[in-house]
Amino acid sequence: MPKRGFLGCSFPVIIGLFVVLLALLVVGFVIGPLGQSMLGLELPSWLSALSVDRPDPKLPAETIFHIFGFPITNSIIGAWITIIFLVGFSYVVTRRMKLIPGRLQAAFEFLLGWLYDLCCSVAGEENGRRFFPVVATIFLFVAFNAWLALLPGFGSITAHTVEGEVELIRPANTDINMPLALALTSFIFVEFFGLRTLGIRYLSKFFNVREFLRGVRHLFTGKLKAGLSGLFTGVMTIFTGLLEGLSEFIRIVSLTFRLFGNMTAGEILLLVAAFLIPWLFALPFYGLELLIGFIQAIIFGGLTLIFLTLAVQSHEEEAL
Repeated sequence: MPKRGFLGCSFPVIIGLFVVLLALLVVGFVIGPLGQSMLGLELPSWLSALSVDRPDPKLPAETIFHIFGFPITNSIIGAWITIIFLVGFSYVVTRRMKLIPGRLQAAFEFLLGWLYDLCCSVAGEENGRRFFPVVATIFLFVAFNAWLALLPGFGSITAHTVEGEVELIRPANTDINMPLALALTSFIFVEFFGLRTLGIRYLSKFFNVREFLRGVRHLFTGKLKAGLSGLFTGVMTIFTGLLEGLSEFIRIVSLTFRLFGNMTAGEILLLVAAFLIPWLFALPFYGLELLIGFIQAIIFGGLTLIFLTLAVQSHEEEAL
């Protein structure tokens, strides 16, 4: 019986794979601009055709076609692909649910169960159940959009339009409009749950003039000291409310640029790595991008969960 080495492969097979990978890495270094510059080589035309074109990242999304006058950009197509994949994947997993799940169903249940437990641990059982659909949707969209962008086709397929030759599919997270849309969605749900839970009292953290009016009433009743103290406290409370309202909108900017900046920087990193040393050199960066996609998804979803939890808390309870 032959001896097995790493991952069930014999040692000669492992050594052969290592030699092939090392040869590909060396060839990629030689035909890449970094290797040519360091070694002072000038490659023949047939070999230079294997090199990767110089990266030319573009921040604005490019229009592919129009529907009823509305421009459809390559980032919108990337978002559609993510949505179709998530819907199709969910259908495949759930159409034949089993009491003893298979590997795919078990992995999907583990992911959703982990997100549900996270929501309940932060917001409590009742609120966690309410917030789970919002947080899970944001997490899954951000994560799978980043992961699908690593597949062939994203950034490699071109289309001829009136603007010239453009990328057909682009990761939606690298277009600032998509992170902004997600941030606005988070903002809307935060305000919705805050108003639904606390009613009109929710607006008191933005427009709290109670102390100011109390100070005015004390002045008219002759209580000068209490009136001046109430006016000062009231002005500070009003100013605090304005800052609170401003912070709500700053969250939109923060969420937008955090996701957009990290995803765009990751895409540029992959393009540059594949250009300098083609082929295998970029593989470790793909693994890094998988991790970054997960981290950004949990940050965006986690911050939304925290904002939702703070929105439904009574301000009187916070003061206590």
